[in-house]
Amino acid sequence: MTTTAPRLNQGRPDLAALVEAVSATRMHAAVRELAGDRYAGRRVGSPGGHAAAAWLAKQLGELGAQVQLPEFDVEGVRELYQTPVLEWSSAGQTRRVEHRRDFVEHLASADLPHARSALLVKIPETGAAAGSGTGLRERWVLAEAANFGRACELAETQGAAGVLTVRGTDAEGWMPKMIAGPPARAVPVIAVRPEVHRQLGEALDAGLVQVVGSMPLRQIASRGRNVYARFPHIETGGHRGGAGHGDAHAGGPGDGNAGLRIVLSAHYDGVGDDPDRRLPAAADNASGVAAVLEAARVLAAAAPAGALELTVAFLDGEEAGAWGSAHHAPTLPSDTLVINLDGAAQLHEAAAVEAGGPAHALLAVLDQAARLTGVPLRAGAMASDNRRYAAAGLAAIGIGMGMPGYQTPAETPERVELDTLLAAARLLVAVAWLLAVPLATVR
Repeated sequence: MTTTAPRLNQGRPDLAALVEAVSATRMHAAVRELAGDRYAGRRVGSPGGHAAAAWLAKQLGELGAQVQLPEFDVEGVRELYQTPVLEWSSAGQTRRVEHRRDFVEHLASADLPHARSALLVKIPETGAAAGSGTGLRERWVLAEAANFGRACELAETQGAAGVLTVRGTDAEGWMPKMIAGPPARAVPVIAVRPEVHRQLGEALDAGLVQVVGSMPLRQIASRGRNVYARFPHIETGGHRGGAGHGDAHAGGPGDGNAGLRIVLSAHYDGVGDDPDRRLPAAADNASGVAAVLEAARVLAAAAPAGALELTVAFLDGEEAGAWGSAHHAPTLPSDTLVINLDGAAQLHEAAAVEAGGPAHALLAVLDQAARLTGVPLRAGAMASDNRRYAAAGLAAIGIGMGMPGYQTPAETPERVELDTLLAAARLLVAVAWLLAVPLATVR
């Protein structure tokens, strides 16, 4: 595992001692806990998701935080309530393919709870069939990615059995799960991997192909549950709290002024298990949650020379459209600084960083913290909860450090790297410390 950056030992022994208190063992234990069977992938609104929120609230309460669990409505969550099937027959042979390896739910699919058997056809060339035709009636339609929209329109108009389209896989051959997407079409849609799509096209060119498929996918409404933990001000001399500081405002990041507000956030929800397969969601985002929890633990036990109002926000509903941060962001004072961590499992060359809102000063402190802790940074898109905070006018930075096995059964705790967890938590601790402590002593 990595050691403390030499520059910390030379120039900031106070911070060096603090980052040394970060424990990879505790973080990995938290990842294993959240990826466990009893949380069932932590989909928003699910019993497993609510159980994860309760566990996190307990951990934060034990650190002395004031904990709240506000709820909010979430719409349009895709729920795969049975395992779908797909098989086809041609030239006297039948092939049944595997869900999430060979085919997957398309988020625009209509619900098809029972398997439907029909011949497979290709959509006619443009202009060869009018929308009022019947050539696709009670047929499965093989569509290319380029003509998917037209294929769906013709299938809906002519009463097709459904549409088969193409979708890629990850590097390990999995088709990742998602639970938020475009409005549902009026026909079932199944996405198959490119090799299967090619095989279907070749079989169809050679003769008749009979397809049997189901897609038990519905949209549901649920209740999300955020976990907020507010830590009293951390002040000079080790005293927390203190009258007169609760509504104070900071002069700016790094000024060491009382009342500086920082939110460390990470979404704890996942996409949820499949009906017959675990999706542990260890990297996305049990790893980020574990790093934020550990940073809060270290900061709560310390007392930087300054004042800092620290809030931890473990957010629900990110996978369904960042609902938790959308609920939280409007409630925060305009001078709040937000750092959101989404993925802390596999740091390659550098951590991806996206800044939004009035975040220039916060970004400068992050850069200083990264140099002190030896964490390389690069500008990169972070499409996560940080964007909701930035859209609300807050200084917000999103950080990502890798998600091996992203939203597949391969996203297991064993793939979460201890060094990356350490890098993430140490970076967060350093940022919070430098925000509360003047930077003049840093050389």
